Amino acid sequence: MRIVSTLNFIPDRSRAGLTTTAIGAGDLQGAGGNWATVGRRGRGGRRVRRQREKRKGKSVGLRIGTLNVGTMTGKGRKLADMMERRKVDILCVQESRWKGSKARSIGAGFKLFYYGVDSKRNGVGVVLKEEFVRNVLEVKRVSDTVMSLKLEIEGVMLNVVSGYAPQVGCELEEKERFWSELDEVIESVPTGERVVIGADFKGHVGEGNIGDEEVMGKFGVKERNLEGQMVVDFAKRMDMAVVNTYFQKREEHRVTYKSGERKLKLKPRSKQRYLPWGHH
Repeated sequence: MRIVSTLNFIPDRSRAGLTTTAIGAGDLQGAGGNWATVGRRGRGGRRVRRQREKRKGKSVGLRIGTLNVGTMTGKGRKLADMMERRKVDILCVQESRWKGSKARSIGAGFKLFYYGVDSKRNGVGVVLKEEFVRNVLEVKRVSDTVMSLKLEIEGVMLNVVSGYAPQVGCELEEKERFWSELDEVIESVPTGERVVIGADFKGHVGEGNIGDEEVMGKFGVKERNLEGQMVVDFAKRMDMAVVNTYFQKREEHRVTYKSGERKLKLKPRSKQRYLPWGHH
């Protein structure tokens, strides 16, 4: 597998019917290691870090992404083909709109674990390469907006969380319930285990970072809205950071979804835990 220490979010417009995909390549360092991420705070220069990583044991490289599919109906094979083409190992999906609590093959050697209660809205899932299905230890289907899988890969305990935040116009009570469920899932992860969150958070964290320097950089997009504030608050609670805001990027590298003139932007990552999330 490819081993990379950065997380890139790449629009995929090569196939009709699929929205943009956020894809990350992560490096799992042994049982006591770390997810290697750009912007992760640590002491020592590059040589020192390499020596530390060498001591931590074997590396396992994974490509992990997140995607709002709009609906899974009629898209299973397209999704599998896209993952195969782009060498994605694990993909969190949102707005699947499949009712039920199951796992099924979607072709090309990929399997989808999903949960939904309404065929018209919501629904979340995680797609795995079938070689990793035997590594699944636990599946938590919390609600039709939050679910998680626990895997053991090369001695590393990895928790993959898929989340779908309520629409901007939804009631505050529904939004608070989503964040409460997400908090509970993350807080339940034992110390030392890795966490990956792939989610559609629907928030603008905004430009600038005065007062929030510990969790984000200056290069956000637009003005912060309520949903964006919830993202920032979550990052503070969980000791994470909206790392993509630390770097100036071209417009096309900051877009997670595009439909006509409408663009949904910004992809944060964690400071100490790894989040390939794509939020609006």
